[in-house]
Amino acid sequence: MVFWIFGYGSLVWNPGFEYDEKIIGYIKDYRRVFDLACIDHRGTPEHPARTCTLEQSEGAICWGAAFCVRGGPEKEKKAMEYLERRECEYDQKSLIDFFTEKDSVNPALTGVFVFMSTPDKVNNKYYLGPAPLEDMAKQIATAFGPCGNNRDYIFKMEKALYDIGHEDDYIIELANEVRKALGIAGSGSPKEKKLLSSTHIPLKSHLSPVKVCPLPEAVPVIAMDS
Repeated sequence: MVFWIFGYGSLVWNPGFEYDEKIIGYIKDYRRVFDLACIDHRGTPEHPARTCTLEQSEGAICWGAAFCVRGGPEKEKKAMEYLERRECEYDQKSLIDFFTEKDSVNPALTGVFVFMSTPDKVNNKYYLGPAPLEDMAKQIATAFGPCGNNRDYIFKMEKALYDIGHEDDYIIELANEVRKALGIAGSGSPKEKKLLSSTHIPLKSHLSPVKVCPLPEAVPVIAMDS
């Protein structure tokens, strides 16, 4: 038995589990959005971070990486248990078709696992929903948790997509808005081949955290990017 998992957020640059194969590709009719709260990795219950989830959007494509786990039931179980702990803020696990540049009609893989969240603030306590770009940027610029700053997450996401050759305009726009909130001038963008490193970026001392409603604590997880 073999299983594949699709990564579209931090799994792209930091899978964190043992895998046997990695393929760059995309899924259809979904787009990447920063509408999910993270309270245990790059945020806290008092000041949640914003991280990636997927939103259904007809005709859209979302690039990322598919990871294959082979080696028998024990190895597969270990990888899935790790992913379920790490992705505990995602309330939905689906099976999707995965495509590559070689063929946009016939999927390269079928039945690929993907973690996502349902856009329901009543039943999904971690779903924040959309917000004005400036408000999202201020929240990302100021949130931090056991794994580090929320701003590092967006910058690493931007760089990871640049590195695989499939930049996301939404991510670039949001990352540049975060830079603006941090007072970083002349940042440029990946499209200009001028990616800013996410390290050594001073956080303005006068920049106040965005006020958000506290969320219940998540199930304890391993301190890894999510």
